[in-house]
Amino acid sequence: MPDTSRHDLLSLPPDALRAELARHFQSRGQPSYRAGQVERWIFEALAPSPAEMTDLPGVERDAIAENFSFAEASEANVARSADGTVKHVWRLVDGELVESVLIPRGERLTLCLSSQAGCAMGCTFCATGWGGFDRQLSAGEIVTQYRASRRWAEANGYGPITNIVYMGMGEPLANRAAVHASLTLLNQGYAVGARRITVSTVGVVPGILELAARPEQFRLALSLHAPVSHLRRELIPLEKRYPLPDVLDALRAFDEAGGKRITFEYTMIDGINDALELIGPLAELSLPVRAFVNLIPYNPIPYQDWRPSPAGRIRAFAEGLERRGVAVAVRETRGRDIDAACGQLRAHTLVQLEKSPAET
Repeated sequence: MPDTSRHDLLSLPPDALRAELARHFQSRGQPSYRAGQVERWIFEALAPSPAEMTDLPGVERDAIAENFSFAEASEANVARSADGTVKHVWRLVDGELVESVLIPRGERLTLCLSSQAGCAMGCTFCATGWGGFDRQLSAGEIVTQYRASRRWAEANGYGPITNIVYMGMGEPLANRAAVHASLTLLNQGYAVGARRITVSTVGVVPGILELAARPEQFRLALSLHAPVSHLRRELIPLEKRYPLPDVLDALRAFDEAGGKRITFEYTMIDGINDALELIGPLAELSLPVRAFVNLIPYNPIPYQDWRPSPAGRIRAFAEGLERRGVAVAVRETRGRDIDAACGQLRAHTLVQLEKSPAET
């Protein structure tokens, strides 16, 4: 776990960071502008440690390092796909590993980041859930993925990150305190527009309502994957706790809050949830909340013999939704050659660890 005995500078929202630094420098007899210097190094220069804050005297840099923690991630592994997608495995200060993915498309560069180390939701199609849950991430550990990914992208010719999606490892709304703090940090500290940030959930109703109550227009993605409860329970165990009617009530509240786009994520699994008879129920869920539907070809995971739906079936599914007035797209598969889908690299690593030396 991260060090909780000292304030983590990367976890503090701008107002709290400014106040904490002001107290620190006042106690040391330093001028008040020192707090602004540190704030600029964090939010604008993305300094990876206090040692890089070179307009502070050396003794003050040392004092920052001594009195505060700095939950910066280090690069454990990086893989670049033939299509330009980049997966990072980041090592946190306690050695825990989390994943993020950079996805370039035209003038957009989307960062998919993690909110937990592993996941406890147990969704049957998901590599992250298969690998189990380790712990929650702090706000700083979420934000450090953005900071480190942005430094990497700029250094490697990828340009600025334009969009952020909480669709990596973990269920964001099962880690609400840290996720809400990280949203504030990204929006207010790092100047990422709220409409460029999407939070994904499998349907944690209290979390959806909390997000709806925020004034910022963050976007929401529901991992739906089945439009009827009996089938969804087979794919997403949380359906038993928060059934679709309750989730839809929360989505209506989110939609009525105004300007907050909803997306339905729908993984297409051959013979499981791709029957054309499901098009009607999916449209009936989508239209009242003006949801955009993303159809996603299934990514295989260890110990599960499911396959992605054939391209023709996905196309027929999309056309059926369009005829009913639903906005729909088929998500292009990206980064398959580097296991870029969330949790896949971790899952495949776990499989390798389970094998005997003779098998590896």
